Amino acid sequence: MDERVKVTEASEEELLLLLDPTRIPTHVAIIMDGNGRWARERGLPRIAGHRAGKEAIRQTLEGCRDCGVKILTLFAFSTENWRRPPDEVEALMELLREALREEVDTLVRNKIGFKVSGDLDAMPLEIREELRRAMDLTKENKELILNLALNYGGRRDIVLAAKRIAREVQANRLSWEAIDEDLFRNYLYTAGLPDPDLLIRTGGEIRLSNFLLWQIAYTELYFCDVYWPDFRKHHLFQAIYEYQKRQRRFGGLDAQER
Repeated sequence: MDERVKVTEASEEELLLLLDPTRIPTHVAIIMDGNGRWARERGLPRIAGHRAGKEAIRQTLEGCRDCGVKILTLFAFSTENWRRPPDEVEALMELLREALREEVDTLVRNKIGFKVSGDLDAMPLEIREELRRAMDLTKENKELILNLALNYGGRRDIVLAAKRIAREVQANRLSWEAIDEDLFRNYLYTAGLPDPDLLIRTGGEIRLSNFLLWQIAYTELYFCDVYWPDFRKHHLFQAIYEYQKRQRRFGGLDAQER
């Protein structure tokens, strides 16, 4: 049987056994795409797709814990998403508030830490309070980190980091000679987190949508057709299996090419 067909048809348990535990990606990032199309194909309002996506998040978190992924970054709301119809934005904010209140106890119980990457100042006050509460309650949890990219844009992330560094130099708290890639990453929203090893985008689109542009310079990319509400553990394991088949060179050559 063709290997790709074999993997596609494998059960969740079989896929987990196929994974090499020594080559599990430390950090997986996901662009959760396809909620609106999932809802439209079922004759439902768009927000129904976003609501259905909550189960996909639960499944993905469980899958990360099952196989040993340490950091999961989810692209939840971009800086461009404010352009959507006001009623959809309002519904998304309400869904986020509900999810934070409902799931924080689960995060605590499962020793999952919670972080946010993005500009929270533009978020509603009640949302900001719920986010800070979740981060505070889970700050000691290290088994798995859930990092939510909220009001996040990759270009803005880079520009704001440059502005922060410029202010430090202007105030004579930093020498321009000290600026290098390692210093620069400490001014990004993802400071303290390693760059993603694997980026997954669901929904069939093949683009990055202004997500983690600095951080994914050498990240392996994986695109799948499944809409986010239908994404389950076995889809995550399939992506990691594909990741493990690749040779990560980081601009160099592997031993066979030298």
